[in-house]
Amino acid sequence: MRLATFRKGQTGILYDADSLCDAHGAPQIDPQIFDPEYWRRMDKVVGEAPGRGASLFLDADDNEQWVLRPYRRGGLIARLSNERYLWFGAERSRAFREMRLTAQLYAQGLPVPRPIAAGVMQHGLTYRADLITVRLSGARALADCLTEADDTLLQRVGSTIRRFHDVGLDHVDLNARNLLIDQDKKVWLIDLDRCRLRRPGKWQQANLTRLERSLHKHLAPDIASHVTRQIQYGYG
Repeated sequence: MRLATFRKGQTGILYDADSLCDAHGAPQIDPQIFDPEYWRRMDKVVGEAPGRGASLFLDADDNEQWVLRPYRRGGLIARLSNERYLWFGAERSRAFREMRLTAQLYAQGLPVPRPIAAGVMQHGLTYRADLITVRLSGARALADCLTEADDTLLQRVGSTIRRFHDVGLDHVDLNARNLLIDQDKKVWLIDLDRCRLRRPGKWQQANLTRLERSLHKHLAPDIASHVTRQIQYGYG
């Protein structure tokens, strides 16, 4: 994976040159790829994910689908603006940071979706942003698999989290919807917004505690406790 930057007007793009360049190395990229209406006009929208921001599933040809995820604010500040962030430069934007972090983990062979491009559109002192990654075909959120998940799978979830912790990833929103299970029962981690690499510390247990709270939202207390124990067993 080779990351490169591209700028057109007020739009900055950080992209995977191996995915978005032609045979001669010329960028095959346009800011329109971050515009949902562009994909709708092309009749390339094949689905939509639930949740804040409404990510779109896109037919990218070459037997591959992409996920276009806009960055959206939550909480009280969203009442002022749910999509604008203060501008401190493209490299300090949430999209560029997530793109670089995801690419770094992907290069290490960790189970994260392959990142395609991050786009930031500056508007004076603010910006809005989007991220495109490869869609994991057939994958479902752990939250949707809990009633059928056996102990082996739950322990695999724990061991996968441990792999990320071993390289120092602090996932600030580790929950049952940011862990995906594919058709081969492989566990993937998504949504690395605001995440970072750190030295070992209390944040590791904080990640696990956050996941436990998430499990209790989806399961009865006794079942959630069993699921948590199995994940912790796999975590080691």
